[in-house]
Amino acid sequence: MKTYFRLLSFAKPIEKFAIPYILVTLLAIIFNTTLFTLIGPLLETLFNRSSQLSRLAADQSDSWFDFIGQMNDYVLYLSAKEGTVATLQIMCVIIIVVVFLSNLFRYLSQRFMEDLRVHTLLNLRRTVFDRVMELNVGFFNNERKGDIISKIASDVQVVQFTVTNTLQVVFKEPMQLIFYIVVLLSISVKLTLFSLLVIPVSGFIISKIVKRLKQQTTQSHESFAKMIGFLDESLSGIKIVKAFNATGRTKEKFDQENRFYSFLNRKIARRQQLASPVSQALGVMVVAFIVLYGGTMILTGQGDLTTTKFLAYIATFSQVMQPVKALSDAFSGIHSGVTAGERVLGLIDTKPAFADRQDAKPVSTFSDSLTLEQVNFSYGEKPVLRNVSLSIKKGTTVALVGPSGGGKSTLLDLLPRFHDPESGRILFDGKPYTALTMASIRAQMGIVNQDSFLFNDSIFNNIAYGKPEATQAEVEQAARIANAHEFIIQTERGYETHVGDRGNRLSGGQRQRICIARAVLSNPPIMLLDEATSALDTESEKLVQDALNNLMKNRTSVIIAHRLSTIQHADEIVVIDKGSIVERGSHSALLAENGLYKRLIEMQTFTD
Repeated sequence: MKTYFRLLSFAKPIEKFAIPYILVTLLAIIFNTTLFTLIGPLLETLFNRSSQLSRLAADQSDSWFDFIGQMNDYVLYLSAKEGTVATLQIMCVIIIVVVFLSNLFRYLSQRFMEDLRVHTLLNLRRTVFDRVMELNVGFFNNERKGDIISKIASDVQVVQFTVTNTLQVVFKEPMQLIFYIVVLLSISVKLTLFSLLVIPVSGFIISKIVKRLKQQTTQSHESFAKMIGFLDESLSGIKIVKAFNATGRTKEKFDQENRFYSFLNRKIARRQQLASPVSQALGVMVVAFIVLYGGTMILTGQGDLTTTKFLAYIATFSQVMQPVKALSDAFSGIHSGVTAGERVLGLIDTKPAFADRQDAKPVSTFSDSLTLEQVNFSYGEKPVLRNVSLSIKKGTTVALVGPSGGGKSTLLDLLPRFHDPESGRILFDGKPYTALTMASIRAQMGIVNQDSFLFNDSIFNNIAYGKPEATQAEVEQAARIANAHEFIIQTERGYETHVGDRGNRLSGGQRQRICIARAVLSNPPIMLLDEATSALDTESEKLVQDALNNLMKNRTSVIIAHRLSTIQHADEIVVIDKGSIVERGSHSALLAENGLYKRLIEMQTFTD
């Protein structure tokens, strides 16, 4: 219940929807129940014409609780005064009005509940997505993307329907059940006490049926998340799947998970669907006993139960099973919602590994240096950086080189504070990173990654991603600096051309140049380039490298380069191997040391 009430908190302000829902639902219940109390008077009008006057004198009901008896008396009085046909006309008008009002208020109650459902879904999905966006980059290295997508898309939807449907059932159906029982008691206390035995018996049987639903729904949600993750991987790597003739194996792997998911859902559905027939079968059995018991009372003349009251009783009792059935369906379905809710709340409760301190201050300019002091960092148990100390002065170009897996990209990721070091500290103009806001630090940096990622949008919007208010002239100027303008204007719609999913409508070199233009447009004082020319052909690489050289003249730059020939003019070259800085200096000084850097140069020269 704790999980349910917490999920319900996302409906706030719930009173905005709940109060009008309660009012119109009560009115709908009242008019719906009234409709069944009119059955007795209608039958009196049609079938008891000959003895109306005599019964009017002898059989008047004295009990205020006997609703149908009171209405029967009024119908007899009206028939005697106005005539049977006029009374029938009046009864038909009353029934039409009652049915209209009942359905009107039922519609309004469903409308308010739908508003609550949409409002809850809006708040829940916004909260989940906001939390995901707030989490640090390191979180996504350890989580399956498909599982996150499943929680935001599928699980939130399940939670929304379960929470609001249960809220609706928990109020409406018990209230409707109470009104029906009151009417039944007003007709016959004995019959009602006997017939209501079905409710606790039905509840006990249904509780046994749905006992294992929670475990199965947990497995179902996890299986669906696996399918989404596998689907995302297969679509993202479709070229690899085709190239290695793995289509058959990929289909088989997906089919195995799909069959397991379908098997679980079939078992869950069977258990849920069993609840309704059980309650309905029990209801029919009780109705049969009521007919036997009540019919015997009428035929033998025991008690004051009349034929019209008995027919009204059976009609009303037939409706009692509707709220009982709705309650059983709600409780059998709530397990799925609570299980999905636990997965969603688990994501919401995930705290970022680090966040801005309350007293963190923004930084507006870069005037001196970036400094790393005795920095250590590891992924899990694996150390990646060991006691790294480095100072990057304003206006200088620092190149990071070394064998693959040495920690170069991790060091670069520390600068925009995608990660925090385990020990040591990073200073921005002498101020610790922890004393500054992350957004202001990142605003001072332009980043071009090895993975040239573009959004499924126009070329213009991709370049202006970091500066949405940029003008056409500013975007074009950034594209020219990145040597991208010429190929852009040759596309179908120029700067308004859509690049496709992850930019797949463009070549690798074109994507990378747009990424560089995106960084250029932000006009940051610090540029971070993680093998920014790695995806380019020889001609494009020369064009982009020339543009980058011009761009870096007035900026502080930190570069990871796969071609060592492109960083020979860097102010400082830092050689990183196995997480430690092993050499540093200018190109000529490092060659003279005859160390790792020279070996790397010789190996690349030999390869070329």
